[in-house]
Amino acid sequence: MIINAASMESEVRYYSRLFPDIFAKGTGSYLYNKEGKAYLDFFCGSGSLNYGHSNPIMKNAVIEYLISDGIINSLDQMTEAKYAFMEEFFNVILRPRNFNYKMQFCGPTGTNSVEAAIKLSRKYTGREKIMFFEHSFHGMSYGSMSVSGMKRKALKPEYYLNTVQMPYAEHPDSIDSIRRHLAKCSTEDIPAAVILETIQAEGGMKTATREWIESVYQLAKQYEILVILDDIQTGCGRTGTFFSFENMDIKPDIICLSKSLSGYGFPLSVNLLNPDIDCWEPAEHNGTFRGNNLAFVAARKVLGYWKDEGLSLNIRISASLIEEYFRNHPLLRSLELRGRGVMRGVVMESEEINTRVQQLFFQRGLLADTCGYDNNVFKIMPPLTIERADLEKGLQIIGTSVKQLLTAEVSSI
Repeated sequence: MIINAASMESEVRYYSRLFPDIFAKGTGSYLYNKEGKAYLDFFCGSGSLNYGHSNPIMKNAVIEYLISDGIINSLDQMTEAKYAFMEEFFNVILRPRNFNYKMQFCGPTGTNSVEAAIKLSRKYTGREKIMFFEHSFHGMSYGSMSVSGMKRKALKPEYYLNTVQMPYAEHPDSIDSIRRHLAKCSTEDIPAAVILETIQAEGGMKTATREWIESVYQLAKQYEILVILDDIQTGCGRTGTFFSFENMDIKPDIICLSKSLSGYGFPLSVNLLNPDIDCWEPAEHNGTFRGNNLAFVAARKVLGYWKDEGLSLNIRISASLIEEYFRNHPLLRSLELRGRGVMRGVVMESEEINTRVQQLFFQRGLLADTCGYDNNVFKIMPPLTIERADLEKGLQIIGTSVKQLLTAEVSSI
């Protein structure tokens, strides 16, 4: 008896509606359905597959680990795999950047790391309020949602009692609004922390300037407010450097990492903590799946990409190709291209038009996600390791699809 897959799964499913096919295999920059049709992947598991599908560097290491009967789940016990990852992360990522952070292993997803960051901020400061920004997104658990500004994922008003929302970087009065708010706060109303993204990925790829980020940071330090930098989607190289804020004069108190941290799609999330605020008691914040050793094995191997400038150079080349293609295209050059590196968003006129163009991408064999406060932005997020020919192929699909849609829109007027 053949059962309709949709009848077996909750109505909450989303990406299976956006990409209505049954996928069987993934290699490099491509996914393949069960009949072998290839889809060029500009979605990358919502940023969890920055290094492509079935990356052989990580795949071979994981296979060897499995064959050797390596430990799979260890909670927060120390294992060889965990120690090797931590040592490599300190040597390859933290020390070269002069970062002095401790690692807190959270539950396996990004929202778990945000929850832990909020909880620690409140414990350390003794204050309750968390400042966040319009159109932000930090996860789908209640605590994370209470500091997210996406209207389609909003909670009831009572869940926002201990949070305060501020306008994001594109608002001309943003910094003055924050300054005015803090100036009138009583001691107990000063926020425990401010949580921010350098690029609001789900909010429509809105990109903050260095000056704005540094101004928020300086205000936070002035009022002894902790700074939580959500680098879950923007980190691990997506913007061109491992951390999205490396060209900025800031050192966040907490950095939330997940998504592509394991490099292979295995669940893994880590908070990097300023040692001065690490006031946790043993077992005060825990979770069964903090010790995903397959993720540790893959995450250690993927750090090899960051031992030299090769990957960063490839990201810069890919970013330049995207910008050049849009700049020279007779139709695309009129559209707003947002973001940095290979984390880009293209603004369409409406949600309806954006949905239709995304469907044309899919029909032509390209997977691309949608985002934005009004869901009117499509993402360009190919693997960091994508070959030039594949990137150009994807851009041509985008150009052809947008031309077809916009030409049809004009002719129908």
